Amino acid sequence: MAGTEVTRRDQPLPVRRISDWLDSPSLLLDWPNLTGWLDWPAFTAVRDSDRMLRIEEAIDKDTLVIRAEMPGIDPDKDVTIEMQDHTLEIRAERREEQTSEDNGNRRSEFRYGSFYRAVPLPADAKETDVKATYNDGILEVRIPCTPTPEKKRHRISIKRH
Repeated sequence: MAGTEVTRRDQPLPVRRISDWLDSPSLLLDWPNLTGWLDWPAFTAVRDSDRMLRIEEAIDKDTLVIRAEMPGIDPDKDVTIEMQDHTLEIRAERREEQTSEDNGNRRSEFRYGSFYRAVPLPADAKETDVKATYNDGILEVRIPCTPTPEKKRHRISIKRH
């Protein structure tokens, strides 16, 4: 893995339209055979796209670097990172509450939410020696990959009969 390639993973507008369609009660009436499929992880991810973490993937030499936006989250308490079936799973939960009183008026604001992202790893990714850091609202996970040898091109001769 040489060079630096960046892939952004975000939820574009069409996914939100699909999400609305999947939540529609008429879906089950139109296609009753899809009942079990709505619980399948891929459909759940599309349906719950508002809770999906935005990530950025990049290759830095022989390391896969995954960055996730997590402002206002305490990584020690609220973030779980696990590796399962050659997939990196990131879970986070935000619990934020602010209360203020001014001239007898009380104002309270709160923000709660859980976020999840599963990232399939490339075949050459090593599941050991994974490192994670958190700085300025960005979680960075670095996954070492086996260096792929540079492939040499060789010509194949053609024989005539």
